[in-house]
Amino acid sequence: MTLDTALFKHDPCPVLLNSRFAAIRSQAGFLNSHPDVDVALEMAHLPEVRKIIQKQSVDGSWKYPGGGREDHRAVEDYDQIETFRMLGIMVQKFRQDRRNTAVANAAEFLFSRQSEQGDLRGIYGNQYTPNYTGALLALLVDAGYGEDPRALKVFDWLLQIRQSDGGWAIPMLTAGYNFEFETLAAAPLEPDHKKPFSHMVTGMVLRAFAAHPRLRLTPEAQQAGDLLAGRLFQEDAYSGRNTVDFWLRFSFPFWFTDLLSALDSLALLGYPSDHPQVMAGLNWFREQQGADGLWRLQLLRGGGKKRLNEQNEWISLRICQVFDRFHKNDQGVSDADDR
Repeated sequence: MTLDTALFKHDPCPVLLNSRFAAIRSQAGFLNSHPDVDVALEMAHLPEVRKIIQKQSVDGSWKYPGGGREDHRAVEDYDQIETFRMLGIMVQKFRQDRRNTAVANAAEFLFSRQSEQGDLRGIYGNQYTPNYTGALLALLVDAGYGEDPRALKVFDWLLQIRQSDGGWAIPMLTAGYNFEFETLAAAPLEPDHKKPFSHMVTGMVLRAFAAHPRLRLTPEAQQAGDLLAGRLFQEDAYSGRNTVDFWLRFSFPFWFTDLLSALDSLALLGYPSDHPQVMAGLNWFREQQGADGLWRLQLLRGGGKKRLNEQNEWISLRICQVFDRFHKNDQGVSDADDR
């Protein structure tokens, strides 16, 4: 089953298949014809992948290049943030998995940050980070660690830290605290489970459940999916990234929750394209498509013209993949594991 270009206003395949970037051409070809090839092995030797690996530290992390408040750097694990960024590129863009030694080493670094409770600790100092814990776990699942006991312990912790409504929020925010140095350095604050969920946090956590072929089918994952779908184009319950415009500020690899990352998870959870909120999201993307088949959306991070063009193509490719998943859900085709 190949990509149904009738799903779009304009055929996106020609421009993606003729991209100057080999990884985009390769995955566009996979999307268009589903060749029987191992995409990860095909891309493991690309110069971009080798360049990333060369910058990796011996402990499996990537060192944060600089910036940030000095007092916060004393308690926050900035290298874990940089490892999240680089592992995202390796896994989501270049489809690398645990067979790649660099990915395996990065996974061991991240698991070394696992607390006794099960979460991945450090990005918010001593405080719980279900958002980053979930997003990191999603990368680990995609890399082949879904049934690793350490990963399953993270899933258990995420279920325990949920809000009463079935979603997730940052515990210290529910307790009335903020990202001040004194709070980050203090003992972890337990959540007020009665406070409402945050769709930003829930979307990041849901990626991990959506990535897992077994756990995406659980009632807890489906409940969280319903909560997230119901918040598309709405304000978040918590300050920081709460305004509606954050739904339409994109990044890839995924970082915070935006419209594309949310639809990506909902597609993996098996939602049909005629679900009212899903339909609204897909229609928004249809209306934003350019005549050449690409999407040029507002990005969280800028860069030069070459980087901007590359990011537009990566995001366009992912939009095609999301539309394709929803189409397969509608057709009853069960190959949502193809990422």
